[in-house]
Order: sequence, then structure tokens, then C-alpha cells
Amino acid sequence: MSQHQRVIAENIANGETAGYKARTVAPEDFSALLAAYGGDNGTPRVSRPRVTLSSTMVALGAQPTDGSGGIVLDSDTSETKPDGNNVTLEDQLLTLGQVQTDYSTVTNLYRKQMSLLRVALGQG
Repeated sequence: MSQHQRVIAENIANGETAGYKARTVAPEDFSALLAAYGGDNGTPRVSRPRVTLSSTMVALGAQPTDGSGGIVLDSDTSETKPDGNNVTLEDQLLTLGQVQTDYSTVTNLYRKQMSLLRVALGQG
């Protein structure tokens, strides 16, 4: 989610840059995981997880595996200015609000799951 917020911030910062195209984070593709789960002989197996580098990890010297980081041009833009820039502040703020809502939802689900585990262990 921090990567998505960073991309939105870059879009907003370049809102007046001629020719700049809005970017977004590519959605996760779980098809490889589903294919790996079935396996060749029908026995379940789980593929190796992908690690996304945070800014702290990069600051400590971690190197990304590919340069794109899942960032692609945003195809869902509402307008393009005469200079070729297609960043719209309203679109970026709506996207930022959705990212914040998603983060809040995931955090609340995690908190509730931890609470259920504590109750199950007799610590709640």
C-alpha cells in the first residue's frame, strides 16, 4: 500500500509536467499461485512468496529484482491536457482515498484475527 501511495504522490507532484502520464500499481496476479497449488500430479503445493521491498529495506541496501516494481501507466484517466499530461488531481485524490480505505480494512481484519487467536489461546 505504501508503494501505491508513493505512486499517487508522484502523479500529484507531476500534475503540471508536460507530457507526464499518470501511473498506478499493477494489480496482483494470483493465477500462478493457483496453478502451482494444483501441481502436476494433483497434490497441493504452495509456491515461493514474492517479497516487496519497502523504502526502509531499500535504505538498508536491499536491491529490487526488477526495475518496474509493478508500476504501469494508468489507463483509467478522465482527461488529457493539451500538453499531454493526463494527471487529474480529483482522480488521484479518489484513488488515494480508496487506498486508505483498503489499508484500514486490512488492518481491522488483522486486528480482529489477532483478537480471535488470543481468545482461542485463553488470553483474551
